[in-house]
Amino acid sequence: MSTHEIANAFAALCKAGQFQEAGERFWSDDIVSIEAMDGPMARCEGRAAVDAKGAWWYGNNEVHSVVTEGPFVNGDQFILRFAMDVTPKGQARIQMNEMGLYTVKGGKVTEERFYYGS
Repeated sequence: MSTHEIANAFAALCKAGQFQEAGERFWSDDIVSIEAMDGPMARCEGRAAVDAKGAWWYGNNEVHSVVTEGPFVNGDQFILRFAMDVTPKGQARIQMNEMGLYTVKGGKVTEERFYYGS
């Protein structure tokens, strides 16, 4: 599959709320996930670590809705925009904007890097 095909299929799954399925289908075994934050999950390497990060996210946030826009493709990379309505555990409900930059090599997503709106 080309980067365009992977980006479109990955985005379609995200738009349908199937984020875990997108990862299962397209992440490489040595996926690297980089967040724009400090702490133990700022950089996760490998499927198990990235799956654990996702489990932590859903265990600590009530997700009311996510709107996914894109993909925006350039070479071996694509971007998706996520507009999220969430309530972090023990905190007030918030609106988040996040951009995900995905790098594709060998038909798999090898890196995902996230950027947050201010």
